[in-house]
Amino acid sequence: MSRIQSTLTALAAKNKKGLIPFITAGDPAPELTVSLMHALVAGGADIIELGVPFSDPMADGPVIQRASERALVNGVGMRQVLQFVTEFRKSNQSTPVVLMGYANPIEHMGEATFIRNAKQAGVDGVLVVDYPPEECEEFAAALKENGLDPIFLLAPTSTDKRIEQVGKIAAGYVYYVSLKGVTGSGHLDLDAVSSKIPMIKRHVKVPVGVGFGIRDAATAKAIASVSDAVVIGSRIIQELENTPRENAAQAVQAFLFGIRKALDE
Repeated sequence: MSRIQSTLTALAAKNKKGLIPFITAGDPAPELTVSLMHALVAGGADIIELGVPFSDPMADGPVIQRASERALVNGVGMRQVLQFVTEFRKSNQSTPVVLMGYANPIEHMGEATFIRNAKQAGVDGVLVVDYPPEECEEFAAALKENGLDPIFLLAPTSTDKRIEQVGKIAAGYVYYVSLKGVTGSGHLDLDAVSSKIPMIKRHVKVPVGVGFGIRDAATAKAIASVSDAVVIGSRIIQELENTPRENAAQAVQAFLFGIRKALDE
């Protein structure tokens, strides 16, 4: 059982919901990334999604696009991202880390080399936004062979066929995008989310995390009532944008602690 699976299984056994925060590696500065990861854990994170900076992030809204741009200016690419995970693992062997990004940086490194390096660094799962399930069965199988979970996105527009395809190869959890559009946009429709989750669970046997549009403790708690985990990204990036760098870790920890408290109530 992977670190992701064991973490979410243990939470379910306690009737608790997973908290999965997202930050972009290298933003706002490379030297802060590892301390921010530890701050997320201290704030109550169960799993960390670490964004791999990319120049053309098609699914990301302006907030995460800006984070990617800042990280790229700071010279952060896939090799540096894996170095951050290696550093994080020196003092944290328990919190799962998922790399979230796009196909180009992986293919630039080479899929086999990427999988080998990710495993060695201590990565637990990989979510590639532009790898649809029907086109990456070999990649997903190679990840699983190396103890890494292939994680996939599902959306309000996902058909039964697409959900079934994801269900056949996904591991760890699936990430349900609660809104049509990009990260950080739109208004959360809890009824629409709650009606879609049972359809997903008919085909997908791993836990379902829900993200996009979750901005505070109230929306996180509402989404947690119909899902297995809550994913928060843009709101954390905004917290970093509005906080002096010397206070970044403290601010992120405090924000996430409020979300954790709401989920546990």
